[in-house]
Amino acid sequence: MIKFLLKGLVRDKSRSSIPLIVVAIGAMLTVILHAYMKGFMGDTIEMNARFNYGHLKVMTLPYSENISQLPNDLAILDATKLQNELETLFPDAEWTQRIQFGGLIDSPDENGETLAQGPAMGMGMDLLSPEASEPQRLNLEKSIIRGNMPDASGEILVSDQFSRKLMVGPGDKVTFIGSTMNGSMAVYDFIVAGTLSFGTEALDRGTIIADITDVQTALDMPDATGEIAGFFRTGFYDNESAVAASKKFNSLQSDDNDEYRPVMKSLSQQGSMGQYVKMADYWANYITVFFVFAMSLVLWNAGLLGGLRRYGEIGVRLAMGEEKGHVYRTMIFESVMIGLAGSVIGTLLGLFFAWLLQKYGVDISGMMKTSSLMMPPTIKARITPPDFYIGFIPGLFSTVLGTMLSGRGIFKRQTARLFKELEA
Repeated sequence: MIKFLLKGLVRDKSRSSIPLIVVAIGAMLTVILHAYMKGFMGDTIEMNARFNYGHLKVMTLPYSENISQLPNDLAILDATKLQNELETLFPDAEWTQRIQFGGLIDSPDENGETLAQGPAMGMGMDLLSPEASEPQRLNLEKSIIRGNMPDASGEILVSDQFSRKLMVGPGDKVTFIGSTMNGSMAVYDFIVAGTLSFGTEALDRGTIIADITDVQTALDMPDATGEIAGFFRTGFYDNESAVAASKKFNSLQSDDNDEYRPVMKSLSQQGSMGQYVKMADYWANYITVFFVFAMSLVLWNAGLLGGLRRYGEIGVRLAMGEEKGHVYRTMIFESVMIGLAGSVIGTLLGLFFAWLLQKYGVDISGMMKTSSLMMPPTIKARITPPDFYIGFIPGLFSTVLGTMLSGRGIFKRQTARLFKELEA
């Protein structure tokens, strides 16, 4: 019977083409929206991870307990060795050293006297090595307002607003004054290579970015670093994988007597990011559920109307002696085939467009030229396992449900009334 029904649907385009197209479009839109919501809600998480928290972060135990104070006197020693161990233990993540520090930036006049100065928050990261991925990760090159990226030791980036306060520009010298890892005074000269915009007032007021080797020299931290940040190579934060990795690493640090032992924390275990990760996941699911419900109503209504339009055909079949139960079952089988085929086609199309949106995204950098560093320059989707089946909820089940509801009228049809309808 199924083969017979399938031939009927293929030959009678009026019964299959429009319903198939409607179901495919509904399933496709459902998949695209779900992937988009996962990507959109994850953008803020990714930007926080890239700039501060990392997907994973390794610190010494006392550093993690006092992280708000940026205690570089509690930094990780033999950082290169530990980074190599992390790369061996967790090859699915990319590991990079970072140093966060604070101090005073002084800009001299032509006589070497102080022209202007101000407090600054600094970040040391890999900017100059051939394999450096930090500039791309933080979108630094596209955030440059004046000058260019550092290409030699001793060069730094300064927030544009801060540079104007200091009355310096690309090529000018500034002096960092702070404290070393050992507590002594640090005085180190830098050359401003370029200025950039963070798009956040707190950072634009006074932030510098330097190569980590220069910061290690300035703060007397040879082969030491405050943090080793890890980023999943997939480009997306996976909370379950991150938490599992942190548990695995911390379980290997069995020497409880070492008060400076390294500990690993996932992004959700740092600050208030855990609440945001849960909130983003909940809101993405709520919006998706609402859209799936709305799309289900549309396809349910399409199935209902499709069944109602066939009442003339149903009447003829009943008048010819076909059993009501058989007519009802054939309608359901037809809707199952249409819903299944439409859902498969729609899901494949939805995954294709979601993949394009995930890989290339929609460039919105022209709309936010002054905030391109702290805001993602492109809107991207994120394909997750539910995208492979979520389109079947409205595409298959709603279509079949609509047909089942419309088919109830079959059992109320009376043969005497059928002939009047046929004569009309």
